[in-house]
Amino acid sequence: MGKNDLTKGIAFGIGLAVIIPTAATVMVPALRPFARSVLKTGMLAIEKGREASAEFSEMVEDLYAEVQEELRESRLDTEAEAPPAAKPKVAVVKPASQKKKKA
Repeated sequence: MGKNDLTKGIAFGIGLAVIIPTAATVMVPALRPFARSVLKTGMLAIEKGREASAEFSEMVEDLYAEVQEELRESRLDTEAEAPPAAKPKVAVVKPASQKKKKA
């Protein structure tokens, strides 16, 4: 690399250091309405998503409550229709060590 290339590189760097802040200063006011619009659209989308999520959650809770009520009614109907259950007989089995030995 020669001295000429170094001089060109430094000049290019200084040029960018001057042009970029100037361009940003000019572009920011022009881009501000666009940025506001994008943020506003995003915020509205989030709000709609929250509303839809709340509605869905409420719908699921309602369905859950309805199913619980149906099950409760079904159990009550079944208990009312069924005759009282007789106590089941349970056989008592003694372990082999407790059985009497025949002599």
